[in-house]
Amino acid sequence: MRGTALCLTGLALLAAEPAVAQEFDPGSLDLPALIECRADVPAYNGFAFWLTGEAGAAEKLGWRKVDSNNPFLAQYELEKPVAVFGAQAKSIVFTSSGPMAVLDGVVAADVAKKLGIQPLISSPQKFLGEKVVSDKTESAEGVTFATRISLNVSTVETHPGKVLAGCSYKIEVQ
Repeated sequence: MRGTALCLTGLALLAAEPAVAQEFDPGSLDLPALIECRADVPAYNGFAFWLTGEAGAAEKLGWRKVDSNNPFLAQYELEKPVAVFGAQAKSIVFTSSGPMAVLDGVVAADVAKKLGIQPLISSPQKFLGEKVVSDKTESAEGVTFATRISLNVSTVETHPGKVLAGCSYKIEVQ
């Protein structure tokens, strides 16, 4: 669980209270919504706290932790493929800010175009694109929170021939 904790704890600590983890119901998990940026930050944080704080959480979901060969990604093989972005993913990864599907048999530029994402980097060696879904600032009791949700498509050296597509949920206290 150490890799998962490293990847998920950063975001979870910023925005959710520990009680959120205790309140999360694994039966309510809508993994496609989390990956496709159709969830909000509290929904992601509740899940992230539960996944990193509940003993055997991944196993309860039927997920099997696998080595991603990347210290920045926690990877899981799913019991059943998840349908996202018009494709099926048998595994997912978690970055420091959210979940991404690991897609086979697709081209990063094609996935990005389908999702309306402009590439920041597009070369034979690397693809990186992002589309901001929500970017807002809210203040409460003298504290300002900047919330940014973005849809991302990328390739990484540790996953040759694969495309990572998913969501980033970030909250910054200003």
